[in-house]
Amino acid sequence: MYIHLSSAKARLLLLITLWSVAANTAFSQPGIPPYRFITVDVQKVKGVFPKVFNECVGAGRANEGLRADWQRQLTQVKEQLGFRYIRMHGLLHDDMGVYSEDRAGNPVYNWQYIDELYDFLLSIHIRPFVELGFMPQALASGNKTIFWWRGNVTPPKNYDKWAGLIRALTQHWVERYGEEEVKHWYFEVWNEPNLKDAFWTGDEAEYYQLYNYAAKAIKSVSAAFKVGGPATAGNGWIKEFIHYCVQHQVPVDFVSTHTYGVDQGFLDENGSRGTVLSKNEQAIYGDVQRVKKIIAESALPHLELHYTEWSSSYTPADPIHDSYHEAAYILDKIHKTGNAANSLSYWTFTDIFEEAGPRNTPFHGGFGLVNYQDILKPAYYAYQYLNRMGNQELYSDDTDTASWASKNESGEIQVLLWDFTNSPPPDSINNQQYFSKDLPADKKGRFVLTFKHLPDGAYEWKGYKTGYRANDAYTAYLDMGVPQQLSKQQVAILKDKSKDEVVENSTIIVKNGTAAGGTFTMLTNDVWLFTLKKK
Repeated sequence: MYIHLSSAKARLLLLITLWSVAANTAFSQPGIPPYRFITVDVQKVKGVFPKVFNECVGAGRANEGLRADWQRQLTQVKEQLGFRYIRMHGLLHDDMGVYSEDRAGNPVYNWQYIDELYDFLLSIHIRPFVELGFMPQALASGNKTIFWWRGNVTPPKNYDKWAGLIRALTQHWVERYGEEEVKHWYFEVWNEPNLKDAFWTGDEAEYYQLYNYAAKAIKSVSAAFKVGGPATAGNGWIKEFIHYCVQHQVPVDFVSTHTYGVDQGFLDENGSRGTVLSKNEQAIYGDVQRVKKIIAESALPHLELHYTEWSSSYTPADPIHDSYHEAAYILDKIHKTGNAANSLSYWTFTDIFEEAGPRNTPFHGGFGLVNYQDILKPAYYAYQYLNRMGNQELYSDDTDTASWASKNESGEIQVLLWDFTNSPPPDSINNQQYFSKDLPADKKGRFVLTFKHLPDGAYEWKGYKTGYRANDAYTAYLDMGVPQQLSKQQVAILKDKSKDEVVENSTIIVKNGTAAGGTFTMLTNDVWLFTLKKK
């Protein structure tokens, strides 16, 4: 398809389009969706395109990172989504073989499993966002554990030995990878200690003691290393944590916490809780802005803010994670958060995640962007489209604002736009009941995409779409009858439903700077990526 536009013709086409839209809007019947206009000025640069979205991503536990399938999936995720850091539980857990004691009670350290994992991460150019936890059994003060894999959540029996472990491990990393490399890492102490008797049997004061010993041990190796916390659920303890560090002169470089977009709760240890998507339009980004304000008004306003876990739901058994709704949800929250946080670490990149034990179905509401069989979920494409955006953000006039425009070093222009229609289940129904069904999208109306100040020439115009039955393997899985196990043929069919085919492809000839990209239909929770590249 070829579209030739002189300046006069382009203006005429644009005027006709605008007139027809206005007429349609003015004389439309009740219930007819309105138009939406997006105009991109390719010469008007807003600034550097924000890359908060792919600063970090989560994974279940360190030992899972020794698996071939986990490593294969992360390699693809790194290549296509561009994440720079990864965070996971269980680095110090006994299945990593890190800590034991001899008969005299002296510490015995073993870094072999950690070396295997971290060597791999760095080989694919992804750095660790180090979460220090859980407690090795030989160092633990009790036997309380969490999850199927039994992470010990008790304080250390000896804080000097705890500090010795952290210091020795940090020094080992310096010797193996060099101080200049480790300076780029982040060290986060523990995970969600405010969930009493879940992730931490101690109280708040005992967590601060744990943090104090660990932070000083890390800084004893290099004052340049970055350490922080409190890694809380639900934005807890932020003001108190900063106050403690100031009052006790404890080093801190960043604040970390977690947020999820459901109405109640923070933890689903066994994957059996019912959850309900929040109706609050400010879910996620409202939390980020409130915590940012707390930091700005504190005695340490320079502290970085890292959300080391976030998603629509905190349970690994919530089908919204598999649904097409998740892609637009992700984009809405990231876009509205802006630069309020230094990172938003999506929990998690893969369904290879065993907090509740191995799952027995290929789609089970797992956290991942990718399922067990390497089938890409709609959420994956939200991040892939973001990663395809250029390094320069462009100004655009969007009557909805749910869009980004950019260009890269080669001059290619990218426009990412979406509809976010918050879709909580009806009253008395939870996510597990609601999102486990075929949920067709509704029409939201058409959108018109135009460009200004384009250099003359021929352009390759492409469009990609994710939404209902577009990169939507989960709905196709429902069509199959929800088989508990997949054959090779079924896997192939589902991968074919999620391979991001080009849905718009044409050549545009531009003269005198103006071009109409076209008019397209938007469905609820659709995500579109368009690229315009001079031939």
